[in-house]
Amino acid sequence: MFADRIEGKWIDAFCEIFERCAVKRGDATAILSETQSRQLNVHLAELALLRLGARPFHIVVPTPRNPHPVPVRSTGASEAIGGLQPVIAALGQAGFVVDCTLEGLMHAPETPAILKAGARILVISNEHPEALERLRPDDELEKRVRAATKMVRAAKRMTVTSTAGTKLDVDLAGASTVGVWGWTDRAGTLAHWPGGLVVSFPKQASVNGTLVLDRGDVNLTFKRYLESPVKLTLEADYVTRIEGEGTDAELMRSYLAAWGDKEAYAVSHVGFGMNEKARYEALTLYGQRDTNGTELRAVAGNFLFSTGANEFAGRYTAGHFDIPVMRTTIALDGVEVVRAGVLQNVFG
Repeated sequence: MFADRIEGKWIDAFCEIFERCAVKRGDATAILSETQSRQLNVHLAELALLRLGARPFHIVVPTPRNPHPVPVRSTGASEAIGGLQPVIAALGQAGFVVDCTLEGLMHAPETPAILKAGARILVISNEHPEALERLRPDDELEKRVRAATKMVRAAKRMTVTSTAGTKLDVDLAGASTVGVWGWTDRAGTLAHWPGGLVVSFPKQASVNGTLVLDRGDVNLTFKRYLESPVKLTLEADYVTRIEGEGTDAELMRSYLAAWGDKEAYAVSHVGFGMNEKARYEALTLYGQRDTNGTELRAVAGNFLFSTGANEFAGRYTAGHFDIPVMRTTIALDGVEVVRAGVLQNVFG
């Protein structure tokens, strides 16, 4: 579909995002990649940093062997560094890290040490630059996400309902909530591009009820729009039943069971998308090699439900689902922030 060549407009887009990350002339910047990384994005990052007068250097590590029983996709927990201390030290000293690994450093075990050293990390999601170009920095998006993050952090309870049968209750007390608008300019922080979402990592035993995944909802691990309903029962954070007829339910049951790990059935995070530029139909317009699905996570008004690792609840696993659920109503302490899939104007 695309010719993987350097385009000036894509260098421009990368320059815009790096400028938002406060990259200045003379700054040492690390570009982290692995042998299976999308080389087009690695090259664009280098050229954009050079255009800004920064001093980039590359850290390239071999893509490791998959130790798991099934293919791993879209976990946000790259295993590429593999605990190598010289790599961790170099990234921490760089000041600014451009992360071009396949899975990204969001939940990687080495990330806390890199951030603690004072670096800031921009995860460039494994998307084709055509998508990144469309989802360039947006000042208004930043304002809305900041306001929504503040609102979620102040809330004690999230409820999610739908006409399909969803009735989910989330205790937000003690949850860790983050908002991502697509860039970071502060030491010790991480952001990912594209951005435009707010997610919370609840404490243990905080999520209960029923989540019905309806036709048209999206399983991003499989990069697939659902064609038949799947009913998930959640008890004290864990999916205890997966009900449904057809391929979608069977794929979920099979993939989760393959891990042989109870924690793969647990809730990782919950939240909602806020990016009006992100397109719901985007998954139909890219080949699977060309998209990581981050755009779908940010679609305004989707309820983003995720299973798998939640370090804030003391749960770790490589099993992972990210599922944008459409047409739900999401309320924070009774205030609707999303109504029937439409983001509300309540973030003052």
